[in-house]
Amino acid sequence: MDRFDLFVLIIELISITSYAISGSMAAIKKGMDTFGVVMIGVTTSVGGGMIRDIILGITPPKIFFNPVYAIVAAVISLATFLVIYRYARKNSEEFHMNRVMDGILFWLDTIGVGIFTMVGIATAYEISDAWNGFLLCFVGVITGVGGGIMRDILVGNRPYIFVKHFYACASIIGAIVCILLWQISGRIIAMLTGAGVVVILRLLAAKYRWNMPHVPGYDPE
Repeated sequence: MDRFDLFVLIIELISITSYAISGSMAAIKKGMDTFGVVMIGVTTSVGGGMIRDIILGITPPKIFFNPVYAIVAAVISLATFLVIYRYARKNSEEFHMNRVMDGILFWLDTIGVGIFTMVGIATAYEISDAWNGFLLCFVGVITGVGGGIMRDILVGNRPYIFVKHFYACASIIGAIVCILLWQISGRIIAMLTGAGVVVILRLLAAKYRWNMPHVPGYDPE
């Protein structure tokens, strides 16, 4: 394993951990049992990568050849469930997790979408024979947001990507920055810069309430 492959593995595991906690917390908020929490956590973590692989013609998707990602996601999801379950049992009268969990979910989503967008671009570069900016950007974005969309659908929420905080637009801009820097600064710097752009834009969008326009009278709740 060379330096770049090790780098990608590390950031993938960070992103999988973020999305596993994000997915399991979303499932907990919906009152799902242990199995449901783990399933949502795993789906959130690997869903974007599975969509990416299908688009790139990698079948079966990589997750089935290297199950370490699904195993890590399942363990993290179960641990999240057990921690929150134990805390809620001990503090049942004081336990109001919605506001706290919403803040944690935002941060985890931000980290996950930033890193996974860059991993999607790296995978597309590896598979594609020719440089294709649209393909790279599309695959990067769908890798970044795909797991979150699947999570929201499975727990019965409107996909966050379509209603709140400049979500997909941040992923698109970060992907473009990464692609433009790829040949100039090198792969690792390009990915770190692109992920940083996504995170900064997401934080600014939350602070200043940036949202895409909605039809009046049909704004998100």
